[in-house]
Amino acid sequence: MQANTPQNLDKAGIWITTLCAIHCLLLPLILPLLAMAGLAFIGEDALENTILGLSVFVGLWSLVSGARKHGNWNLLTLLLLGAAIYSQRDVLGHWGEPVIILFGAGLIIYAHVSNLRLIKKLAFTSSQQPL
Repeated sequence: MQANTPQNLDKAGIWITTLCAIHCLLLPLILPLLAMAGLAFIGEDALENTILGLSVFVGLWSLVSGARKHGNWNLLTLLLLGAAIYSQRDVLGHWGEPVIILFGAGLIIYAHVSNLRLIKKLAFTSSQQPL
């Protein structure tokens, strides 16, 4: 495995989660247009859950790889909590959905950003060690 794999996975996780959140937030506005274009499947729950599942899979892979290096396993809790909250996006109805999506996605993204920072900090401190 390459040395920068956790960082690449974190960046991918940030992008996947961000795109998933944008998809869910904009979907009510563009769904009628998608239906006219024959792309209504983009609004299906199965696709949304698949994207969220991919985000969690990439997140787990990245955060476990990172935690093995820097030792902070608490970031996994943030990822899983964010995913659990995000998966309940319909609980508060139409008006509460954006709040839940943003909060859940925010936790997932925060976990990835924190992991990136810890890995970079670890790399910096180990490069500063005298030989």
